[in-house]
Amino acid sequence: MEAAGNAFRDSLLAGQAAVTAGPLSWVNHLRSAALERANALAVPTVRDEEWRFTDLSPLYRLAFRSADAPVLEAARLAPWIVPEASVRLVFVDGRFAPMLSALPRSEGPLFAAPLAAGIELRTALVEARLAQLATFQGDLFVALNTAYLQDGAIIVAQADTKITEPVHVLFVSTQKDVAMHPRVLVVAESGAEVTLVEDFVTLHEGAYCVNAVTEVAVASNASVHHVKLQRDSKAAFHVATGAVRIERDGRYRSNSIALGARISRQNLNVVQAGPGVQCHLDGLALIAGRQLADTHSFIDHALPHGTSRQLHKCVAGGGAHAVFNGRVLVREDAQRTDSGQESRNLLLSDKAHVDTKPQLEIFADDVKCSHGATVGQLEAEEVFYLRSRGLDDTAARNLLTYAFAADVVNRIPLPSLAAQLRATVLEQTGAKELA
Repeated sequence: MEAAGNAFRDSLLAGQAAVTAGPLSWVNHLRSAALERANALAVPTVRDEEWRFTDLSPLYRLAFRSADAPVLEAARLAPWIVPEASVRLVFVDGRFAPMLSALPRSEGPLFAAPLAAGIELRTALVEARLAQLATFQGDLFVALNTAYLQDGAIIVAQADTKITEPVHVLFVSTQKDVAMHPRVLVVAESGAEVTLVEDFVTLHEGAYCVNAVTEVAVASNASVHHVKLQRDSKAAFHVATGAVRIERDGRYRSNSIALGARISRQNLNVVQAGPGVQCHLDGLALIAGRQLADTHSFIDHALPHGTSRQLHKCVAGGGAHAVFNGRVLVREDAQRTDSGQESRNLLLSDKAHVDTKPQLEIFADDVKCSHGATVGQLEAEEVFYLRSRGLDDTAARNLLTYAFAADVVNRIPLPSLAAQLRATVLEQTGAKELA
């Protein structure tokens, strides 16, 4: 598998545009360094501890290409429009689509722009932040993403401003056999509040590869609410890295929903860079058939008075495989840390399985920390209760499965988006006809 994996890596690197000299030498230097590192790194295999439950050999056997010039009518985006969001950046097959996007006024408290415009207009800020949180030295996929650094989204919330409407960054796949490397940088300056919806959708059911990197910098007393939706085709491959840094008294909340992809992998790393930070991570993987959904998270409590809460739920049917590895590190100086982590997993068939590994590493002595994990099927008593109220066995099970999954969806603060996702969960759990 390693030989096939290296061939996969080399094919992606062969399709990368040449790094050329130009006025933005720091961008070219960054891409060049990432390209060199990507050539040196081995592809991850099941022999690597961090990947032992996730076999990427189906991905490595495929060949991907750069996208043709995309053509997409605005009407086809209607199913994924978020009415609450007046600012929208649309990327079609990895390329920014200005005619489908709606950008804010440049002089306002919110700066949202494609990568090229962001570098031109906010050069110092982007240079100081880009590739500083998600480093590529030890991660092949981050190195590949950085080597392909050409397009992406830059979002900056100005200090002491509350951005009341969310920013919607929509990535649309219209072509099969294409590899995309989306990049998003979010900066919430001191005292700012902003909500980001990062959305991956498809207009076809073919195979393609998404290799996404998102960096979020939360300054002191700032707040970022990050909703990530992965609704790729069931034949796609989705690898995503999220890197978050929270300064003093900052707040970060994440709602991550994984519904699509043949194989998906989400790496989310959160670093406490100041005292008094708050971090809430909610996740749901709803999968069936041969799907594999793997979530790895790392919360690094480095300073005192940090609070973190994490709830991750998996619903696996058919022969699906869900993985959760949640690591919480409480360092020696992180006194008065309050951390809680829950992994709840529901199996809908005898062939589905879940590997869950919540981890607490505590080196401070004045903390309040807990974690727990459950893996099981629906409770017979709950099924019996619903059947006693007139539902047949299938309807009772579908309704209970929907309720289990919708608990995470209902935590999304945007009513239209939560309703849209509830409809999807109803359909995928078979409970639609009961609504």
